Amino acid sequence: MSAKTKAQDTTLPEEPVTPPSVLVHGGRVLPAVTVDTYNEELRDEEGFVGDRASRRAFHAILADWRDRLKERGEDPFGDVPMEEISKSKLDKMLSSGDPVSAGLVHTVVEEFAGELATVIRRFLRLDTWKDTQRIVIGGGMIGSRIGELAMGRTGIMLAADGIKIELAAIQNDPDEAGLIGAVHLAPSWVMAGHDAILAVDIGGTNVRVGVVELNSGKRGEIEEADVWKRQVWRHADDKPGRDEAVEKIGAMLTKLIDRANDEKIKLAPFMGIGCPGLIDEQGFILKGGQNLPGNWEGKSFNLAAALSAHLPKIGAHDIFIQIHNDAVVQGLSEVPNMKDVEHWGVMTIGTGLGNARFTNRE
Repeated sequence: MSAKTKAQDTTLPEEPVTPPSVLVHGGRVLPAVTVDTYNEELRDEEGFVGDRASRRAFHAILADWRDRLKERGEDPFGDVPMEEISKSKLDKMLSSGDPVSAGLVHTVVEEFAGELATVIRRFLRLDTWKDTQRIVIGGGMIGSRIGELAMGRTGIMLAADGIKIELAAIQNDPDEAGLIGAVHLAPSWVMAGHDAILAVDIGGTNVRVGVVELNSGKRGEIEEADVWKRQVWRHADDKPGRDEAVEKIGAMLTKLIDRANDEKIKLAPFMGIGCPGLIDEQGFILKGGQNLPGNWEGKSFNLAAALSAHLPKIGAHDIFIQIHNDAVVQGLSEVPNMKDVEHWGVMTIGTGLGNARFTNRE
């Protein structure tokens, strides 16, 4: 690693890889994998390296190229503001018959792919990311044609540099992967005899809550977990305070619990939450929660405790809440697809660039 690039040490301490006797937040040893590291915050002279491959970075590249075209009177978007340019609109322009429109999108995708390739190179230099065989690319952008092209071009750039790594798009719907991954946070005995769990995916722009059906096999393997019902709240539009946000999430979950009861779905008294940042074993967000509404970081706020106050019991039991980093949880949705590799990672393109590296457990 060059002197200009520094990584904050988010590597979990070396310790015997044995199953924990109790469930903990931000756990290193999970039923199917060991979490080697997550939430790595590489820095260079320009700031966080991961920010170069975020959704904001993509929009910044697009805005820059629009400005260049405007000087020649050729911006295909005209006066349309950046916030109204969606992924679907860019996908349509990509396949349009207008060479300027398609050329603009191709140029932006190419530049963004170069930034993503740079970020992946930096991560692969870390000891905790060495020997990574496959990286799953997640986040909402990957569910579009422009996201697929960016990933494809990134893979070609890395291969041209002699870097042997497979890039794969997340298999589940990117909007549901952060919910489905929650089923891999808890050991099977927690969910034995139940049909589904509750899950929450908290991001810098949206909050998603859902009921995830386990669809477990005869031996209890969870291979086909799927979202039964979900709700989405774009909190970035409402700009709530922290307590208001927690109350809103609790209300969304309560509505889903009532609906599951009406449909005779047997919910386990367990909920998995994916949340940005570095999570300690007591569930405090130590850092990385700067994009959440209000101050969620530090020892003065515990999300599990705050949310529990707004939740009913399931049956006669309080709901056990387990919190982990959102990139970790989204990555866990890929556990059934990673049996042919040993070391694999996930990078989620969102408000920032989430990241985690895993080693499969036998």
